Amino acid sequence: MEDDILTIEEVAKYLRVSERTVYDWAQKGEIPSGKIGTVWRFKKSEIEKWVNERLSSNQKKEEPNPTVLVKNILAPERIVFIDHTTKRDAIVELANNLSTAPQVKYKDELVSEILKREELMSTAIGRGIAIPHVRLSSVTDLVMSVGICRNDIIDFQTIDEIPVRILIMIAAAYNQHTYYLQTLSFFSSKLKEKQLRDALLAAKTSEEAYELLTKDN
Repeated sequence: MEDDILTIEEVAKYLRVSERTVYDWAQKGEIPSGKIGTVWRFKKSEIEKWVNERLSSNQKKEEPNPTVLVKNILAPERIVFIDHTTKRDAIVELANNLSTAPQVKYKDELVSEILKREELMSTAIGRGIAIPHVRLSSVTDLVMSVGICRNDIIDFQTIDEIPVRILIMIAAAYNQHTYYLQTLSFFSSKLKEKQLRDALLAAKTSEEAYELLTKDN
């Protein structure tokens, strides 16, 4: 990082993101860059200024106590009915669904990181609920998918030994720490209501489940 002109590899290392992400930013004009022939190059001083501006902007934008509005982060097409009986298969199916959201740039990264997070510690919270979650630099805004399992998922290592039947999967950007935690807390609390859980499990369509989750919100 001593030179004034940097390569994609050097910028990626400096920002701690993938080279693909830097290339994507450069292609879209989201990061100060220029081409010498066919190769992208970056001025160190401009990159440092860009980073400082982004960090300051992100700190101002994130609310101290953001309100969770389900309609802003969930759509009916991201509610799926799952027939699998194992944790991995159920998580992969739901992550594949979540990756179709425009806020998620890289499907493979999302699936991989969600599975890694689950390996570290089970995201089952009891009452038949699990909330797999991850924050990624390639996610542009917080978004979620819901999986309603037709069968018990018995290998989730639940704290109350109740098999998981409802999956809430959340992906957020790195700078959304407060909103991310607020959303996790919101659904942990909301799904304590047995009436809501039973209604979700009895839902016949994604639209019906969506109405249940967005009611009074």
